[in-house]
Amino acid sequence: MHKVHVNTTGESFTLPHDAYLSDAAELQLAGLTFGCRAGMCGICVIEVIDGAANLSLPDEDETRLLAFLGYMDASHRLACQCQLRGDVTILQR
Repeated sequence: MHKVHVNTTGESFTLPHDAYLSDAAELQLAGLTFGCRAGMCGICVIEVIDGAANLSLPDEDETRLLAFLGYMDASHRLACQCQLRGDVTILQR
C-alpha cells in the first residue's frame, strides 16, 4: 500500500500498488475532483509536491492536454492517469 497526502485538504489515504489516483474518488477519499476519468477534460490536474518518481510516466495524450491547459512542467499531472508506485504528496488545482 502507498500513502497519498493531499496538501489541499490535509488528508492522507492509502491505495495499493498500481492503483490510479482516481480510485480515491470511488472510495470517497480526500475530496479529489474528477470529471471524465479518461484524461480528456483536465478537471483533475494536480501538482506533485513530492514523490513524482513514484507515479507512472505520462503518455503523449496526457502531456499534450497538460500543455494545452498551460501546464508545461513535469510537476503537473492528470490524477486520473497516474498509477501509484510509491508514496506521493499532491496539491489539487
